[in-house]
Amino acid sequence: MALENTHYTRTPQSEKLKWVDHIVKLMDNQFRLPGTNFRFGLDPILGLLPVAGDLASFGVSAMLVMTMARHGASGKVVALMLLNIAFDTLLGSIPVLGNVFDFFFKANQRNVKLLRSHYEEGRYQGSGKGIIIGALVGIVLLFILLLWALWQLAEWIYHLIGSYL
Repeated sequence: MALENTHYTRTPQSEKLKWVDHIVKLMDNQFRLPGTNFRFGLDPILGLLPVAGDLASFGVSAMLVMTMARHGASGKVVALMLLNIAFDTLLGSIPVLGNVFDFFFKANQRNVKLLRSHYEEGRYQGSGKGIIIGALVGIVLLFILLLWALWQLAEWIYHLIGSYL
């Protein structure tokens, strides 16, 4: 009887997060570096496998976000979570530097923290359209900057080759 009562005293949100916490621990904090308090999970280990490892980590993270969205995360929280995953995937895919980055940037852990703040403190309410629009504008500006840099590089190479001919 006492066990049943403790089950009912938990909040529905904490029950929804129970298995998510297990997956997040596995991906971000499962192992401890001996002699230190530094923890890491499967995410940086999977990142050592080119392409397939990053795709597997992205898949697990995306599945967690979809699950959290189905269990009541607001649009704003979901948008922030997706930005965390995109940042982790983008920087994590850079050879060597990305592998080091994966040990320190724990997107899944950050996403659960966002969700807990949403549930427990009522933070991050709203649709998240502003975040999505801001991210899209940032991507477009970055793309324009990249095109400009490529144009400048092509112009420089053209003049360099032209001076030898």
